[in-house]
Amino acid sequence: MTLKTCFTCACAWIALAFSSACVAQEAAGTQAVPAAAQPGPALWQIADEDTTIYLFGTVHVLPKDVDWFDGRIERAFNSADEMVTEIGLDDMAGMQQVIADKAMLQGDKSLRDLMTEENRAQYEAALGTFGVPPQALDRMEPWMAAMTLSVLPLQASGYRSESGVELSLNSRAAGKTKASLETIEQQIDLFDTLPMDAQLTYLDETVEAIPETAFTLKQMIAEWLEGDAVTLAEMMNDEMDDPALYQRLLTDRNANWAEWVDQRMDSAGTVFLAVGAGHLAGTGSLQEMLERRGYKVKRIRE
Repeated sequence: MTLKTCFTCACAWIALAFSSACVAQEAAGTQAVPAAAQPGPALWQIADEDTTIYLFGTVHVLPKDVDWFDGRIERAFNSADEMVTEIGLDDMAGMQQVIADKAMLQGDKSLRDLMTEENRAQYEAALGTFGVPPQALDRMEPWMAAMTLSVLPLQASGYRSESGVELSLNSRAAGKTKASLETIEQQIDLFDTLPMDAQLTYLDETVEAIPETAFTLKQMIAEWLEGDAVTLAEMMNDEMDDPALYQRLLTDRNANWAEWVDQRMDSAGTVFLAVGAGHLAGTGSLQEMLERRGYKVKRIRE
């Protein structure tokens, strides 16, 4: 499981919510990302006689100067009386507490003591690149340390969760009903229940990916802004070569979300559903799950 996987799934929120409390970093300069070009980020719709649900793929962190809220997205969002995201967005303090309760090693265990000598040296060198003391994450379980470490090069390059799609939409959602597809506990358990060996492998792969992290995300954002959902999904998901993990993090969750959408279609109204872009393309996408249930999923291009 690589860094790309982290940003495919909503669990990137875990690191974004918690890392600032552990290893706050100031931006060392922003890598510019071009403003949105037509057709813009991909948007889909399913509808019947009294219900419309828009499906919008998000990027959780962005530089502050990215212009993605184009006319299509604005009209769809403004028409919705309900906004649905992967997890609730209005209790960040509560989210941090849940993470603190679940993501810490028990007893007197130390993260670095779980590593091989070679992996520990690489890990400490990676932390040092960002001026973080080697002991800073010692109390974290490996999966949480991996997510926290993955955020550091993005923060240093000017990426911020407050500039990301979900929090930007949330700031515009006054007067809308809000709902979520999952709880923070459910998302944490996707990683917290992984075997320790798998967690340590995830951490080691994250360390190795550090030099290319910001550039890789920049490429993903460029594809997202172009509305190229297929290429974006390939970039996000192509390294998740473990079928069981792919099912755990993507297809099983998409199937659950399709069930939620199916039930919501029984009630009148307009819903703007925003989930990580990796869930809306590729094998087992949310659209594919909905089409299996008989829905016609329409791409909104203008």
